[in-house]
Amino acid sequence: MQEIQISNNEAGQRLDKLLHKLLPEAGNSFLYKMLRKKNITLNGKKAEGKESLKVGDTVKIFLADETYQKFGGKLLNSSRTGVDISEFKKAFEELKGIEVVYEDEHVLIVNKPSGVLSQKASDKDMSVNEWFIGYLLHNGQITRESLISFKPSICNRLDRNTSGLLICGKSLKGSQQLNQWIKDRSIRKYYRLFVCGAMTKGANITGFLHKDEKSNKVTIYDKEMPGSAAIRTIYKPLQICGDITYLEVELVTGKTHQIRAHLASIGHPLVGDFKYGSFDYNKIFKRAYKVEDQLLHAYRLEFPTIPEEHELSKLSGQVIYAREPEVYEQILKTYRA
Repeated sequence: MQEIQISNNEAGQRLDKLLHKLLPEAGNSFLYKMLRKKNITLNGKKAEGKESLKVGDTVKIFLADETYQKFGGKLLNSSRTGVDISEFKKAFEELKGIEVVYEDEHVLIVNKPSGVLSQKASDKDMSVNEWFIGYLLHNGQITRESLISFKPSICNRLDRNTSGLLICGKSLKGSQQLNQWIKDRSIRKYYRLFVCGAMTKGANITGFLHKDEKSNKVTIYDKEMPGSAAIRTIYKPLQICGDITYLEVELVTGKTHQIRAHLASIGHPLVGDFKYGSFDYNKIFKRAYKVEDQLLHAYRLEFPTIPEEHELSKLSGQVIYAREPEVYEQILKTYRA
């Protein structure tokens, strides 16, 4: 028999959703049959599976160890041993330069360095996502047992070679709310970057972005095309540095390579961008400042006003910053009067 005590990380979800996490190889028909036969109970009583779990609830699973392990799939293990945490420990120990800039009981926000993946693209990769779980394990905020029913995760993504702010959900409620705010654009996202050419005025530009999945490259159009998505980018110049410009950009819609492709489409590609940029500019800055990738940094997040009674009220009106990479200061220093 397995017994699961519902904590903050499991509360708020339906019982059947939790069961699918605990027994990912079991189908709906098997799970509902076990519920009907009271082989799975909620607070000692028969359950339907649609119940919303609350902190303090108890779920009991009366299955033979072999059956539990069979339907546990990769989890395999009972709650006595939990999941394999070796990849999380390795990521926490080996990934360097990830800086925590904000933390509460529901949310962690980090400054990701360029060159580090947000999420792994293959089983062999290490990313901030694994580092994040390793961080929580290292600090005793979660256990390997708790990972069976809830696995914390990052909520937004940055390209490997884009640095800056990544939002991570430590709890189920935190993850759900953060993902909703990102989806409805309640969180305002600002980037800092360098582009080719002198830009003296800001602008609010729109267009339609189409992604070619095979080449992982996007094209910007003035009018809607089949398979395209509407985009909006707002920028303002912060400093003209010779024949390049230091910009701040608000990413209103967050599509793949939006900032890079949108600015390139108006004749101002990012410095260091070898996919959408200028070979001549990139060559100069690679030689002078060892710039290997696009100079694009997720610099600031602005959170909405949140009612005091809300679980994430600590973030109400917060403005979170991530210090810029050292190369930014090196370039700006060169052009200061």
